[in-house]
Formats: sequence, C-alpha cells, structure tokens
Amino acid sequence: MRNDAQGTPPAPPADQEPAPRSDRKGIAADVGASLVVFLVAVPLALGIAVAAGAPLTAGIIAAAVGGIVAGLVGGSAVQVSGPSVGLTIIVADLIATYGWQVTCLITLLAGLVQLALGAFRIARAALAVSPAVVHGMLAGVGITIALAQLHVVLGGEPQSSALANLTDLPDQIVHNHTPAVAVGVVTIAVMFCWARLPGFGRFRPALVPAALVAVGAATLIATLGRWEVETISLTDSLSQGWIGPALPAAGQWNGVMLAVVTVAMVASVETLLSAIAVDRLHSGRRVMLNRELCGQGAANAVSGALGGLPIAGGMVRSTAGVRAGGHSPLFTILHGVWVLVFVALFAHVVELIPMAALAALLVFIGVQMVSVAHLRDLRRHHEAGVYLVTLSGVVLLGLLEGVFLGFALAMIVSLRRLTRLTVTTEERGGRVHITVHGSLTFLGVPRLAHVLRTVPAGAAVDLDLHVDFMDHAAFEAIHAWRVDHERTGGSVDIDEVHERWYERSTLRSAPAAKTAPRGLARWWAPWGMRGGAGPEEVNPLGLLAAGAREYHASTADRMRSVMSRLSHGQNPTALFITCADSRVVPNLITASGPGDLFTVRNVGNLVPPPDSPGDDSVGAAVEYAVALLRVPSIVVCGHSHCGAMKALLEGAHLDPDSTDTSHMRRWLSHGSAGLVRASERAGELAGLPTAEALRRLAQANVRQQLAHLMLHPLVRERVESGELELTGMYYDLETARVHLLDAATGEFTPVRGVHDVADPVPRPRPADDPGQPLEESSGASSRPSS
Repeated sequence: MRNDAQGTPPAPPADQEPAPRSDRKGIAADVGASLVVFLVAVPLALGIAVAAGAPLTAGIIAAAVGGIVAGLVGGSAVQVSGPSVGLTIIVADLIATYGWQVTCLITLLAGLVQLALGAFRIARAALAVSPAVVHGMLAGVGITIALAQLHVVLGGEPQSSALANLTDLPDQIVHNHTPAVAVGVVTIAVMFCWARLPGFGRFRPALVPAALVAVGAATLIATLGRWEVETISLTDSLSQGWIGPALPAAGQWNGVMLAVVTVAMVASVETLLSAIAVDRLHSGRRVMLNRELCGQGAANAVSGALGGLPIAGGMVRSTAGVRAGGHSPLFTILHGVWVLVFVALFAHVVELIPMAALAALLVFIGVQMVSVAHLRDLRRHHEAGVYLVTLSGVVLLGLLEGVFLGFALAMIVSLRRLTRLTVTTEERGGRVHITVHGSLTFLGVPRLAHVLRTVPAGAAVDLDLHVDFMDHAAFEAIHAWRVDHERTGGSVDIDEVHERWYERSTLRSAPAAKTAPRGLARWWAPWGMRGGAGPEEVNPLGLLAAGAREYHASTADRMRSVMSRLSHGQNPTALFITCADSRVVPNLITASGPGDLFTVRNVGNLVPPPDSPGDDSVGAAVEYAVALLRVPSIVVCGHSHCGAMKALLEGAHLDPDSTDTSHMRRWLSHGSAGLVRASERAGELAGLPTAEALRRLAQANVRQQLAHLMLHPLVRERVESGELELTGMYYDLETARVHLLDAATGEFTPVRGVHDVADPVPRPRPADDPGQPLEESSGASSRPSS
C-alpha cells in the first residue's frame, strides 16, 4: 500500500473505513487502548532510564512528551512514541562522556534537526538505510542491553562494554545475590508465560500487558517477603527532579554536533520504519512520513528542554495500542496524560519496584530484539551477512562502529549486485561463442579478460554483449583484445543485443548512465522498431540470425527447463485456427506459452468443410487435435484489415483470368459462404466504408468457419457430449484488443478485464493425480507429438 510523502494517504476500503472520532464507541476504544499502553509504557520508560544511567524522571518525561506532543503533531494515526530501547547505548555513552545536562541539549538539538528534515520533506531519504543494517543494529543493541542488565538482575553492576560484561558474567553468577536473582527470575518467568496462558472464561491473559503483570508480581513478592533488594528512588515531585539542558565545554562542540546528528538519524530511521510497520496493523489513515518526522522532532525538542530521554516511535507500545482497539492519536495522547497523573499521584508505589525487576524486563526485551524471523527473511534475500556483521560490530565495537561496518558491507553487496556479470562461452560450428550479461564495469574486467585470454589464437569469435552499462575500462579491455586477436589472424563479430555501447564508444561518446530496454519490453516489438539498421540496410537472414542470437543470449537458458519437460509430449489447451497475417501473433494476444496452443495458420483463417476437394491440411489438423490430442477447445480467430477478407470483398475468388493467384483463388472460395453470411446479416456490404465492411466480413467469416467445424462428425460428437467447446475470437489491429463471440447474442464483445468476461477457453487441465509433480505429469504423457 502506498504511503504518500506529501501526506495524501489512499482512502481505506469502504468496508474497513475507521469510525469517526466523534463516535462514542471509537472514543471508548481509544480510552481503553490508552490505559493498556500506559501500563506498558511506565515500566518500559523506567527500565530504559535505568539502563541508560539517566535520572528516572527522564524516562517518565520522555514517555509523557512522546505520547502528548508526538500524538498531537505527528502524522501516524496509531504510532506511540516514547524513550527508545535502540537509543539506550547511545544515551549511556553520551551521559558518560558529556554528562546528563549536555545530553539533554543533544536531545533538544536532535529534535530541531528532525523538524528541519520533516520541513524539507526528505523523510523518505531516511528509509534508504538497508533493513538488514537496522535490524542488525537493534539486535546488537538488544544483546548489549541484555548482557549489561543481567548483571543488575544478579545483584551486581554492569561493566563498561559488552565484552567486559560477557567475561565478567561467570564470576557474577557464582557470587550472585539471591533476592535479586529471585526477583529477576520471577519477572522473566511471568513475561515468558503470561501470553501463553489459556483463557479463563471470558478473561484472556493476553489482554493485560505482560510487562505490568511481571513487574507487579515481582514487586508484590519482594514487598510481602521483605526481601532486601534495591528499589527505585524517585524525588518527591517531578519539579524537584528536573535537570535541564546545559551548554558543553568549549572543546566539546565537535563531538556534540556529531552526537546530535547520530541521535537524529537513528531516531528518525527507527521511527519511520516502525510507522510503516504499524500501518500494516490497522485500516485507518496511512502515515504521513514528513509530518511524523516533524512530530518526532517536536517531541524530542520538548523532551530535551524538560530533561527527558530521546524519543522514537516504538513497535512494542504501538502494537499493544492497536491490538487493544486504538485507532486514532487520541489513545496516544491519553497514554501520556495517564503517565503524568500516575507518577504525580502514586510515586510511592513506583518506589516499591525492585531495580532487578526492571533489569529483568530489559533482559527479556533485549533478547526479543534478536529476531530469528528477521534473520530468516534476510537470509532469503541474501542479506544475512549484513545483519550478522552489524550485530557483531555493535556488540564488540560499539553502536556507530557496528552501523558503519554494516552500512559499508550493504553498499558493497549492492554494488556487487548492480555490477553482476555473467560470461559464458561455448564452441559450435567451428566458432567460439561468448555471451556477456549484466553491467560491464571495471569490477568485471578481470573476469571477462580471463575468458577472452582462453580463446585460441586465430579462432573465429562471436561476442554477444547483452549489457546495460559499459564503462571506459571495460571498453578498453574488449577493444584491446579484439585488436590483438585480429592481428594474429582471428576474427571477432561483436553483436550488441541491448544497447550499442561498444559501437558508440568507438565512434563517439557513450551514454553516461545505465540504459533500460525501449518500452516495457523488447521481444514483442518488430525488428524495424528496435533501432539500428535503416530499411535500406535490412538483411532478412541477418535479422533472423540476430534474433536467434538474442533468443540464445536472453531466453534459451530460461526456457531449457520448461522445454525439457515438454519434450516428451504435448497437451495443448486449444486448437487455435487463425490467419497467417504477420501482424497476428497468437501467443502474444493470448499470453500463452509453449505447449498451450496447437496452432493452425492459413490465409483468412478458413476451415474447409470436410467433403470439399483440395487441401486437406486443416482437416488433418482438426482430426489430430480432437481425436489424438483431445483438446477441450477450438478457437477460430479473425482480425481487422485482413487481406484475405479484402480479396473476398473485391471478388478475387471469382476472377478466372488471375493465373498468378490460382491457388489463392481456389483457397478463398472456401470463404465465399462467409461473404454470403455477412451480406445476409448486414445487408449490402458495398455501401459501407471499407474498414467497417471488412470488420463485418471478418466477424461473419469466423461464425461461418465455426459452422464448418460442426460439419466434422467427430467435432459435432464431442461438442454435443460436452467434451469440446467452440469459440470465436476477433483481434482489432488498431486498438490491439481481443473480442470474443457471445454465444447468446451472436455478437463480438471486447475483453475489458479478467473479471468482466468469463474466459471461454478452459484453463490447462490438471494431471490425473493432483499431487503429481509437473515434471512427472508432463513427462508421462502418452499422447503423440507432432
């Protein structure tokens, strides 16, 4: 579904149109969803603040501002913003380097950068980052957070790096603090099991957020058991806990500006990817990306000014809200209000939460950020390496270093794909045939040069270049080899199938960029419309040979597996009788492939009656198709501007003096009945415009040939038994549209769409065994092939 950067979302389907905001049920659903998201957001915000080493009030401020400001200004109907798990490592590093107040300034400035990006309408540019890099970054962040918070669960202190946390973990496990471990185990166990519990009557455990239940259960057990564990410590009020932004020292501005760009970019990419993903969960208004980026920028600016954490859109909160029935920004805004109200009125309850419970919550979320489903999907797209390199870099080296490594590898992989080159060589007929596919750049020159060096001296070489780009290095390599090979007595025939890069580089400047085939495709266009030689230079045999070479270069390899299955026999869907006119291409106008149509072509698409003397070729084809191939359908296809119909209309079949066309005159006599039918149906054709008279005659001729088919006893028998169906078709050359004969009205109606007119030609018949593989069913055919 299209997300318009200008903010014009497509209208939702009528049956899925969201309820108006004034609707009471819609408001009630948003209020309920806001409570669910609030219950998820509070422990998550506190946990992220703890993991980042920020004041706990900073997480609360970010959760409230993310809900209220981003909800009011943003462009997503259902995305919920708040403190970001993906930014935790960056914030922790910034706090350690510059202190909390400068980190608040960085958050504020990053919000202003996001506002500028949204105002300049370049939100989609942030989506240019490979998903493999983003998912790898988030997975690396998840592992890093999980390793660090696992020490807190064990009652210790996290180390400065993921490697240090990993190496120190065995000692921490040996000397763990039992109450903290118990709290952590309870929290993780509830998080893991809660959504998997069966329902009790109408109550479904999944309706209550697992994070709330886990933290609440751990808090209740620790409080009632009077366990000696470290708990959250809030100030008496948010106002007393406020610590605003401050300017950095004079020598820190370069690092601060780099940090501003980093926070803005990571938050923007995470937000926009999350917004697009959340759009798949609802049927309401689509996200307006630039406006959403402005909303996130405003929220970060306000959060930084008030002393809050950086903000980004998050899948956990957003998914919880949508599944709880939220369908408008109202539930996002209300969840921010509930956060403020709860902390203001129930701060003493928050101070009962054990730190180990929040740490265990982050351990669970961090492990979940390593998504096996994402890895499996990226592996199918051959990008698992980028994901793993990014993940490893983030864990071992740091966030920026890991993202840089992943981005660099993604660029290398993309460059390799864009410049992929295939070089094949074979010997046939005493000539060496070399085919080059792809983009021929300096990266592919070594491979091509290696193949060219294997060509024996003095050999005759056909070099087919099917390339969409050739740089100067590639041209020089080919040209130098050609000159040397011809100097030693060999010959080189270069055929450029796609674009004349070599020729243009030899004579004048080559195109500056990659080229695409002319039009949507090339194979269906006539030779004369593909450029190259003018009409006076046409060599029919050369065109056929060039066409065969293009087929070998671009299609034969793809066709080989199909044709190998069809080589043992044929099982066509229809006997297709049409005119020999060069402008009518049966497979093109029916979108059929090899083995679909048993085709008969003759002048005027005529079917002589079975008792008529003369040519028996059509009768033989009818008998072969019906008796041996047992086709379920016969199609007779006429067309506009038919030369045979024009000859009939002019009476050429009645001219006894035409000795040069005696065979054609005798053949056209089989169409005289169609001329009579057209005159009886439309009156005198002579008074009509030529094009209209030819149209009526061609269509009447199709009807007449269908009547001739019914004179064949076998055809009549199969039609009457329901085993065979006869169909009339008419192809209009000027509009390139196909018309089908309506059996009820006797008129030809245009095929306007696959849903408008039922296709009278049956689909290919399945094998007797529905589960039989295609290779076996086609290969086991016992029918003869022609």
